[in-house]
Amino acid sequence: MNKSELIQKVADELNLTKQSTSEVLDALLTNITQELTERKKVSLIGFGTFETRLRPERIGRNPQTGEEIKIASSFIPSFKAGKSFKEAVNH
Repeated sequence: MNKSELIQKVADELNLTKQSTSEVLDALLTNITQELTERKKVSLIGFGTFETRLRPERIGRNPQTGEEIKIASSFIPSFKAGKSFKEAVNH
């Protein structure tokens, strides 16, 4: 399922327009992204938690030359599924 299919499904289920559903989804994603850029967690009880994690600096290799290169540390987004979400997926 892609974004437009999700919008259509939610709009149909809630009897809303695709336009308003799209705006709600965009606002949701924008707010989650904003919180993560500020290194905050977003917890949706029963669904899961979005957060950022620090990936430490590490040594990698250039695949063409085999030369070692230093890869800088960076923050990466992370998602941990909630209990009821895990259970729904496994049943």
